[in-house]
Amino acid sequence: MIVDFADDDLKELIEYGKNNKYKRLSKDKGFCTALVSVYNRLLSVENANELKQFSSLHYEKLKYDRSGQSSVRIQNGRVERLIFEEFDGGIKIVLLELNESHYGRKK
Repeated sequence: MIVDFADDDLKELIEYGKNNKYKRLSKDKGFCTALVSVYNRLLSVENANELKQFSSLHYEKLKYDRSGQSSVRIQNGRVERLIFEEFDGGIKIVLLELNESHYGRKK
């Protein structure tokens, strides 16, 4: 599948493991390894619906204000998700969501 990026900083983080915008995450080598693994998985499938077979990704089509976008979990036990838009023959990664109050962590 073709994978494009809307965020050049995120592309840099995935390709090189370092980026100033994502400095805190780039220091977490376990997270960076998981992020590259998810990216490679995205490259390996023919379409986004095939991501459903990988239960660890928790692939879901989003609703409401994010209608038209989908997401996958980067690492189990963490709240960061990769948000992307699907198009014919590929996806465009929009952003890395760092919502700390998501998934039952409301404070």
